[in-house]
Amino acid sequence: MTIKEILKNGLWSKNPGLVQLLGLCPLLAVSSTAVNALGLGIATIMVLALSNFLISLTRKIIIHEIRIIIYVLIIASIVTCVELLMEAYTPELYQALGLYIALIVTNCIIIARAETFASRNSVFHSFLDGLANGAGFTLVLLFTGMARELIGQGTLFAGMDQLLGDLGNSLKIEVFESDAGLLVAILPPGAFISLGLLVAAKNFLDSRYRKKRLNRRDPEITALE
Repeated sequence: MTIKEILKNGLWSKNPGLVQLLGLCPLLAVSSTAVNALGLGIATIMVLALSNFLISLTRKIIIHEIRIIIYVLIIASIVTCVELLMEAYTPELYQALGLYIALIVTNCIIIARAETFASRNSVFHSFLDGLANGAGFTLVLLFTGMARELIGQGTLFAGMDQLLGDLGNSLKIEVFESDAGLLVAILPPGAFISLGLLVAAKNFLDSRYRKKRLNRRDPEITALE
């Protein structure tokens, strides 16, 4: 598999959040604000990339019958390190995300990439696959969080200081007063609606792209359809 295919699959064609619909629990629970979504997304990228790297590095010495147990141990070790780093350097964000950082261990995206890709491919390609799938999942988290925060609270990137310190205060955008927002957007139904709209938008763009390609190949067939 080429680098282009790996990036395309992780970011778009086989995006874990939009296409495979994996990891929905943290995606729907944490994406009430853009900052929370971005924080969990960055943690997921780190865990995915490092776990893929280590699993690919040791794939030839891992006993096949107990491979899932070994994968979980590797992933849990990385999650613990990421959790301690967040607790030390971004304590407020760590408190906001709470249990969902530790639950990255059980995120089916990470186990799936370990089993289907990292255990069968080179270290470099596995690391890149982890980055691509983590980034794809993070983009879904971020866009969902931005939409819910904007509609529900009238702001974008409020609380970014939790992630970037004092620099984050200048990134907050206030579009309208929070009293005018729709409360449903930051409640669980808002998460399902936002994700559903993102999935619909992706399917629409894919359909348009396929029709354009077909039209370039044979305009008469497209006209008949």
